[in-house]
Amino acid sequence: MPYAHPEALVDTEWLAARLDDPHVRVVDASFKLPGITPTAREDYDRGHIPGAMFFDIDDIAEPGTSLPHMIPSPELFAQKMGALGIGDDDRVIVYDSAGLSSAGRAWWMLRLFGHDNVALLDGGLPKWQSEGRPLDTVVPNPPQRRFTARFDPALVRDKRALLDNLSTRREQVVDARAAGRFEGIAEETRPGLRRGHIPGSRNLPYDRVTDPQTRRLRDAAELAALFREAGIALDRPVVTSCGSGVTACALAFALHLIGHPEAAVYDGSWSEWGLPGGTPVETGPAPAKAP
Repeated sequence: MPYAHPEALVDTEWLAARLDDPHVRVVDASFKLPGITPTAREDYDRGHIPGAMFFDIDDIAEPGTSLPHMIPSPELFAQKMGALGIGDDDRVIVYDSAGLSSAGRAWWMLRLFGHDNVALLDGGLPKWQSEGRPLDTVVPNPPQRRFTARFDPALVRDKRALLDNLSTRREQVVDARAAGRFEGIAEETRPGLRRGHIPGSRNLPYDRVTDPQTRRLRDAAELAALFREAGIALDRPVVTSCGSGVTACALAFALHLIGHPEAAVYDGSWSEWGLPGGTPVETGPAPAKAP
C-alpha cells in the first residue's frame, strides 16, 4: 500500500544532494517545552543541517495571547517566512531533533497559509546524524524573500467549533497526547490544567506513527491500521488535538500521507480546553469501538 502523497516526505539522500539548491529551503522546527534545557534553539546553534534556518514555533505565533504559540495573522506569517528566506517558489523541507515531533507543526502552518510545496525529512535529524552526515553551526543569513500567505480556514479549528461538535459529532477528534494524559491518570505538562480529554475523542499518541528505532514514518498500511485501531474511520472528517497544537500536527501529517482529505488541527488543544472553566472533560480510556 503506497503513500497517497509520497511527495510530502523526502529522505536524507534526496536532501543531501540538494543542499546547494537555492530553491530548496531547509528549516529546523525542533521544539521543547518551557524550562527544558538546553532549549531547541541552543541545540540548533550547536549543530544543524547545513543551510537550515530555525523555525521558532514560539516566535512564529500570535503575540500577546495567554495560550502558547497560537497561529499568527497571515501578514505576520508572511513576514516571518520571508525573513527565513522562504519564497513562493521554494520547496521547503522541515525536520526536527526527534524524527517527527514538532516538524509537523511547521509543515501544517505552511500549508495553512497556502504553501503546499513543503515536505518532511523522513527520520529527521536522528537519521541524518546516524548516517554521519555533516552538521553546521553557522546561522545562515538569507536574503528576504516574497512569501504570499493565503489562509485556509478548513485546516484549523477553534474551541467554539469543538464545543459545537460535542452535539453534532460530525468530526472525529483524535488526541495525540500520551495515554496517561488522555485518560487523566498522569500529570499535565503545563500547570493549572485539568486532567482528561475532550468528550468522545479518541487517543493515538503521536510517537506511534514513527518507528522507534529509525524514527522514520511507518508505512501506509501500518498508519491506516493505527488510526482504525484508535477508532477513527478514515472516510469521515478528523480533527487532531494534543497539548498545545504541536504534536497534533504529526497526526495530521500522517493522515495526509495516507490520503485522508485534510484533517484539521485544534490550535488551542488541551492548553485551552483543559483550563478551569466551562468545557466538559472526560477521563479514562476511550471506548473500545468508534461511536
